[in-house]
Amino acid sequence: MTKIKNSLIPLVVSLLLVSSLFAVPSSAAVGGPNLKVTIVETNPYPAKIGEYLTLTVQVENIGGDKADNVDIEIVPQYPFSLDSQANAVKNIGALNPGRTATKEFYLFVDKNAQKGVRSITIRTKTDKDSPWSEKSFDIRIGTETFNSKGTVELKEVISEPQVFMPGDRGTITVTLTNTATTPTVTIDGVDYDTNARIQAAVLRPLSDGIVVLDAPYEDMGILGPGDSIKLTFNVKVTEEATEGTHNLELAIEGNSFDYNSRKNIPLKVDSSNIMVIPSKELTMIDGKATIEFDVANTHPNEFNSVSIKPEAEGIRFYPAEYFIGPMNPDELFTIEFTAVADDSSDVRETSEPVNLTLSASYNNGINRHENIVSNLYIQPIEESTGNSSNLLIQGLLLAFIAVVGILIYRKKKKSEK
Repeated sequence: MTKIKNSLIPLVVSLLLVSSLFAVPSSAAVGGPNLKVTIVETNPYPAKIGEYLTLTVQVENIGGDKADNVDIEIVPQYPFSLDSQANAVKNIGALNPGRTATKEFYLFVDKNAQKGVRSITIRTKTDKDSPWSEKSFDIRIGTETFNSKGTVELKEVISEPQVFMPGDRGTITVTLTNTATTPTVTIDGVDYDTNARIQAAVLRPLSDGIVVLDAPYEDMGILGPGDSIKLTFNVKVTEEATEGTHNLELAIEGNSFDYNSRKNIPLKVDSSNIMVIPSKELTMIDGKATIEFDVANTHPNEFNSVSIKPEAEGIRFYPAEYFIGPMNPDELFTIEFTAVADDSSDVRETSEPVNLTLSASYNNGINRHENIVSNLYIQPIEESTGNSSNLLIQGLLLAFIAVVGILIYRKKKKSEK
């Protein structure tokens, strides 16, 4: 038995050494810059034979560190060619974690190209000394022609959240419907089916500050008369986006070029948020107070999971955080806290105002937000019960002296008579 154990020891040590060679530290897996590349727009879509094509390429740093000097290179294959080889590589520069950048590339589609799907390679690297990382993308060329006469129309648009705030992510869901009401239609004596084909659908932003995170939908199949389909696009509103209504374009490739359509999709951005206003004087008497606030949702749509948390040095609040829950637009909610000064704090012994900070937290769709109100003060006031008692005693004593004086005066008058 001892010999077996001794022979196993070198084997175990060897296995440990081998496994250590192939082990990757956990910090290496999550740290460092990491680039994610996406084609966010193809214009026109699908690409047209014998014409130029504009590709909008987005790069996002999904790693934990800054990418110091990002390059994007496009490697076209037949039937695509660059307008100029000098434009094959484009520099973005530094890209911080969580940030995105876009660049446009111009390609020519050969006049002898065939309809169908062709591939193109896009390469990225985080700095000049790092290796290239590449990814292949499919580009659709040309539109198939079908004899079907169904027409696809935009039936409904739903944004979640209804109104975005700068920095928000959310979805835009469109419902497409085949407006045909009968299975067939006769045109010039020829019968046609009324199926509608959605060969492709792409959502494109038309203004800065809006990013569509999804590639185009392709080959969505056939819609019979009256049938509908929902397409959901993930979108992001950047922190720099301006307030107001931004327009996106939904481009739909139907049965043929004659049935292609472009629809305007509005997206609203508004930065108004939760307001917190004191509803009565913020005073603390002998280290205790009941403070009250009006909480208002000034945003155009509902907020969820609304909560208010007060903080002040040397003061404890009950409850520590007030959870309101959902709040509709323009809804007003009145909340109340009990404030108690800590025994070890100087609040009980000072008349100086104490700074009060209120944190309002809430959800707009899937996005958590917080805004701070910090220009509020609690005024400590000390009321001494001992002084009040002394004043009462002094008053009673004066009254007693007055009564005694009156009695002595009356007695003296009677004796004079």
